[in-house]
Order: sequence, then structure tokens, then C-alpha cells
Amino acid sequence: MSVRPIRPDDVPAVVGLVRELAEYEKAAHEVRLTEEQLRTALFGDSPALFGHVALADGAVVGTALWFLNFSTWRGTHGIYLEDLYVQPEHRGAGLGRELLRTLAATCVERGYDRLEWSVLDWNEPSIAFYRAAGAVPLDEWTVFRLTDDALTGFAADRRGTAG
Repeated sequence: MSVRPIRPDDVPAVVGLVRELAEYEKAAHEVRLTEEQLRTALFGDSPALFGHVALADGAVVGTALWFLNFSTWRGTHGIYLEDLYVQPEHRGAGLGRELLRTLAATCVERGYDRLEWSVLDWNEPSIAFYRAAGAVPLDEWTVFRLTDDALTGFAADRRGTAG
């Protein structure tokens, strides 16, 4: 078992893992990701997404997909972990921990001050895993999101703004 940076030939497997994660999170109907989209985000002219894969017997069985954020308070970049997933039959072997540790090491090596992510409040196994790694929840923060019609509508409502 090992962890390494994602390669172009890993894209189909990683898309499959994203779909498995969405199923686990009871949101499979929300996944629109295509192999082409992921390949472009990771390996296009201006990559904005990065990733690692976990391997068992040469097969991709886990992934961590992440991107850079920036803390104006700290004055440094950080990593936002978008997805961390290991297939159920490979959990408990340390692959999830190694994926997360790899990102922590990337932060330290590059001088980034934060590694952040979100977890569903009902996902007790993941919460316990993250706490065991030393992560702390930011209970005083609430995540907000604009998507779909709300995003489009809000962007189009430019009354009273200079333009």
C-alpha cells in the first residue's frame, strides 16, 4: 500500500471514487463530474486542483483532492481538502491517514499554515478519524454556499451596482 500524486491515467478511477463518496454521503444525485472535467482541472493549462491517490495491490482505492486557499489573517496559502475517500474494504490499513499526512507534510514543506476541510455532522467515523489526527472542529463557523439557480439569480441581480 502506498500514496502518490495523481496521474492522468488515474482519472477514471478517481471519478469512480468521487461517485462512491457521494453515494456514502447520500448525495449521488448531485455528482456531475466527468473524466474530462477532472482531467482538465488537474492537468490542463492552468491546474487549480491537485490530488493524491492511495494504492493497494497496484489499484487506486483512495483519493485526496485539494486546492489552495489563502488566509488573509495568516498571510499564507493553505490547503483546502475537497475530498478524502478510501474504499470501505481498504479502511483501517492507514491509507486515509497517509493521504491526510501527505497533505499536512505538503503544508509544512511549502510554508502553508492551514489544512482545512468540511465533514458532515452525522459522519461520526470520519469525525473520530480527524480528531485522532489532532484536527479540531470550528464549531463557531457555518459554511454557506450559492449554487444553481440561486447562484445564477444572484449574479444576474446587479441593480444598483456600477457596471
